Amino acid sequence: MFAHREREISGSVTPSFANPWALVLLVALPALAWLWRRRTRAALTYPAAAGVLALPKGRSRGAERGGLWLRILGLTALVIALAGPRWPDEGSRIPTEGISIAFVLDASHSMSEADFRWGDQLLTRFDGVRKVFRLLAEGGAGLTGETFPGRPQDLLALVTFATRPETACPLTLDHATLLRILDAEEPRSVITEATTNPGDGVAWALVSLQNAPTRRRAIILLTDGESNVPPPALTPRQAAQLAGNMHVPIYAIDAAPPDSDQGDAAKAQETLQEIAKLTQGRYFRAGDGAELTQALHAIDRLERDIIQSFQYRRYHEGYAWFALAGLACWLAVIGLEATWWRKVP
Repeated sequence: MFAHREREISGSVTPSFANPWALVLLVALPALAWLWRRRTRAALTYPAAAGVLALPKGRSRGAERGGLWLRILGLTALVIALAGPRWPDEGSRIPTEGISIAFVLDASHSMSEADFRWGDQLLTRFDGVRKVFRLLAEGGAGLTGETFPGRPQDLLALVTFATRPETACPLTLDHATLLRILDAEEPRSVITEATTNPGDGVAWALVSLQNAPTRRRAIILLTDGESNVPPPALTPRQAAQLAGNMHVPIYAIDAAPPDSDQGDAAKAQETLQEIAKLTQGRYFRAGDGAELTQALHAIDRLERDIIQSFQYRRYHEGYAWFALAGLACWLAVIGLEATWWRKVP
């Protein structure tokens, strides 16, 4: 993904301006050119001198136009110099702390059940997850007093899954955009798209993490049920083996209701515990808002690593070159009008 916002990690150097407001002055240049042409007068006052000092035939109009364009170019260069063009020195990037985390969220139909307790409220499981994930990304106080500092330096991705997985948002430092995308997500309601396929969801997240620029990578998997999609979908254990080979821990969170400890729910718990163990991650039981907050607070203590962001100690300044270009244009005007484009006042 590193497509829109991710270019800040991958490394193209884009020029910028220290004083971009100065570029507004360029709007005035056409008016100044018009006024200059209106003020132009005939070069010769005395016709008797025409044979001696008049410009050669056809050169007068060229001199006028050349003088105009040199003046415009000189003023343009000076305005750009005033704006302070610069480009960052790639050798002076400032390292910032962070890791790459893919949040793999169950969007099957069961996540629309309104049995998730958030304090004194009953929310859908999906809405409860949204609230806690916002705490993880942005920071704030949890239901039981936990303090989330936020993870502004972490690359976060969002993968949703039901019958099929989807990359809702690839790895990004733009967490505000990621949270807006999460707010727009809803559990799947079409029967053929509403089953649970965590195996492919984890595999999809591994693809997002494969080219992450950090050494530390992790997956947070949140689901409320057992996988019920037949092959060729990957089983959760197969996906966990892939994650283990890539040294990516899976933090598995079971969001099933507190009273669902039998049948498929018990089987789902065993599966989540196994995939967490296979990847050296952890398993968490989170049947309500308080437990989910505590689970993500524990995950929030993940070790941090070093990544490169587009913050720089030094810039290459370009204003001097534009200032010199502007000065050269004006010196050329003065020199040409005193010699080759000479006029008699």
